[in-house]
Order: sequence, then C-alpha cells, then structure tokens
Amino acid sequence: MLPERKQVLIVDDEPNLRKILSAQLSRDGYDVLTAEDGEQGLAQLKEHHIDLVITDLKMPKVDGMALLKRALVDEPELPIILITAHGTIDTAVEALKAGAFDFVTKPFDKDEVRQIVSKALKTRELRGADATPASAGQGARFGIIGHSTGITDLYAILERVADTPTTALITGESGTGKELVARALHEHSGRKDKPFIKVNCAAIPKELIESELFGYERGAFTGAVTSKPGRFELANGGTLFLDEIGEIPIEMQVKLLRALQESEFERVGGIKTIRVDVRLVAATNRDLKKLIAAGSFREDLFYRLNVVPVRLPALRERTGDIPLLVEHFLAKFNDRLRKKVEGVEPEALEILVSYPWPGNIRELENVIERAVLFCDTQRLSAGNLPPEIRGINAMTSSPLPEADLSAALAGEGGLKEHVKVAMSRLERELVSRALQQTGGNVTHAARLLKISRKGLQLKMKELGLREGSSDKGD
Repeated sequence: MLPERKQVLIVDDEPNLRKILSAQLSRDGYDVLTAEDGEQGLAQLKEHHIDLVITDLKMPKVDGMALLKRALVDEPELPIILITAHGTIDTAVEALKAGAFDFVTKPFDKDEVRQIVSKALKTRELRGADATPASAGQGARFGIIGHSTGITDLYAILERVADTPTTALITGESGTGKELVARALHEHSGRKDKPFIKVNCAAIPKELIESELFGYERGAFTGAVTSKPGRFELANGGTLFLDEIGEIPIEMQVKLLRALQESEFERVGGIKTIRVDVRLVAATNRDLKKLIAAGSFREDLFYRLNVVPVRLPALRERTGDIPLLVEHFLAKFNDRLRKKVEGVEPEALEILVSYPWPGNIRELENVIERAVLFCDTQRLSAGNLPPEIRGINAMTSSPLPEADLSAALAGEGGLKEHVKVAMSRLERELVSRALQQTGGNVTHAARLLKISRKGLQLKMKELGLREGSSDKGD
C-alpha cells in the first residue's frame, strides 16, 4: 500500500510566492491547498484535514501570528512554519513561543524549505508519543494527573528542582509524558516568561543537527542565503528541551558538551563566540548506558546531562491512576466532540485497568476518544472499547451472537477468512458511524478516524458507501 500523501496549506498574500511554493511542494509529493490571507487560511483549516501550514507573517485581515495562535487552539499538534521578511531573533522567539514549528526568512532557499517541511511532518509523527497535559483537578499537580507512588515521587522532584538552572534528564517509554514534564520544569521556574524551545533530535538529519542547534552564518553552506540563529540562541534566558537526545550523532556531542559546560558556541561558518543563559532539559526513551557501551554516546556528556535524573513510570506501572486519566479524557472529548458521556461501566473500567498499554498515556487517550465518539449511551461500556483492548475479555464478556458463531463454524472457510469478514464489518461500522457523527462531512469524518480525506474516500468506495451519505446502500 502506498503511503498517504500529506496535505500542506500555504497562506500568503503574494500570488507568485503561493505559486512557487505550491509547485515545489507538489513536485515533492504533497497535496497543496492555498489561501491569500489568514482569514481564508482559517476557513481552509476548518474544511480540510491539514498536516502542515506554511504562512506569511505580514498579511491583511488576519496575519500569520494571529493565524498561528487561533489554529493551535483547535489543533495543538499542527506544525506551522512562518515565512517573514522581518527575520529578527525577537520575531523568531515570539513565533516559537506561540507554538510555531520553525520560521524561514525571505529570500529563502528551496532546499531549506524542503528540509524544514520534511522535519516538521516527521516531528508530528514522532510527537504522537507525547502525553496530553492535564487540566487542574483531582489528582493533578504540575499539569500531571496521578497519585501513584511513581507520580508522587515525580511531584517531589519537580518541586525541588523546577526553579533551579540545573540540567535534567527525563527517561521513560514513548507516551509517558516526557515533554509534559519538561514543560512543567519550565513553567514552574523563574524562566517561565522566557522561551521554551523544543527540538526533536530524531526528526533532524544528522548533517543538519549542528546548524539546527547553533545556527549558521550567511554563506556557511549551499543554500545559506541569510544568517539564522540556532535553538540555543532562541532559548536564551529560557529552557531548551532536547527530546530523543540519544539520536544526536557522536561527532556532534563534543560541541554540545562544550555548549553546556561553557554556555558558549559559534554558529556554523562563524567566528564570533556567542554566550547564552539556557537551562537544558533532555529526554530519551533509550538506555543511554547501553549506547555508551556501544560507543555511540559519550560518557562525559551523559554525566553532564544526568545531573537530575527523572524517570517516568510506564502506565502499566501506575494502573491506580487510570481511572483519574479516564475521567480527564472523558471530560476532554465530551467537550471536543459535543457528547455527554457521564462515566464508564465497571466492566469497561476493569478492562482498561488490566490492559498493559504499550503506547502508554497517548494510547489510552486515543482509545477514550474513539470510545466517546461511538458511544450512544450515557456510560461507556466494554462494547465501546476496541477489540484489541478487550482482548480475552472481549470473547468472554462480549461474545459474538450464537447464530454468527454457528454459521462460521458450519461454513467452509477457515479462521483467517472469518476474521477477514469480521474486520470488514467492523471497518464499515466505524466509517458509517464517523460519517453519521459528522453529518456526512467526509473531511471531518476523516479527521475523527485519523486518516486522510482521500484515504477515507477510497475506503468508502471499497465498502460501498456513497459520499454525502453515511450508509445509503451500495
């Protein structure tokens, strides 16, 4: 199966720039939509599933900064790249603090745009592992939900080290909330009004990591048509969060170590030493000691990072927190999906607590979102949970109708054929209910199902569902 094409929205009041960028990104394999100002851009975001936005900063009606802030309210994970002819560090910091993924300055090099777009989309995929911040409420401190031993230990560490300049190393499986903890360290420190700059090291090609962290001077390499500050400069006075630190190439680790120890560095192609005041927080889901033994991570850098080790427990280690997390996600998705699910049946909650959650909190969040979406009663039941979550419980607590089982066992087909038929029926039910929930709006249904609009249209054709109708015959 071919990968789904990503959909990019270009927002700019200059027709020539829209035309040039559209042509380039289309050649690179993206589906491209355009808008001539921020107002049209926001309308496009409501109508279509967009994977990435590239917007000019200075525009009539709604400018790029306003578009950025309003778009991220509805889709916090949406990567937005700003284009500006006013490429000052102050502008960059303001944009990045507001949630921009990156910025480019006019005139820009097409390869630079290509690299930033690729990195932004890869980062969005990797960011699927991040946990969702909690609202204030029972069992929530530092924006984190829980009262298990592992989480209360975390609270104690955060209280002790948040308002210090000390470097921290956060470890834990994907989905345990490492970025959430990094933000808590920043928001509860004296640096909270300064930038919080995050870098996902796994999303950056190794040949670009140096310029990403330390910036570059004009002419430093092909395509460097202007000078650009790196993330260390942008984070000056604030916090720099290096996620997936174990992915930094060994040859770059010496320069990173020096920047941490001396608080100074040079841009790529530059000779001027730049001094910064940055609090570093790093995170990884890998065992850095094993990487050290394998020769791919420097031991001196590890000890410089591991001043305050912060280990996040996997969700299966803190099952007592699952009811609180479920309650939080129920409230979140009731609001987002305009539903009124009041709670969870004991049997369903038992299944949720006993499931091992390999994807941790993000997986739990996705399961609750889907369950709320397809729940037509006041409380979530076991039947609202996906089959893979129910596992053995699904066969005992929610068995197939006896007639279906008898027909399957009496038929000529084997197990694989019967499973294929059941999965096809499940697919049809999910697609039909998503279309019903959204009033037949294919774009919104695709967003709920987390597939592209084109992918949903193909699936509807395969299942015999006509566009504009949730299920009106083949």
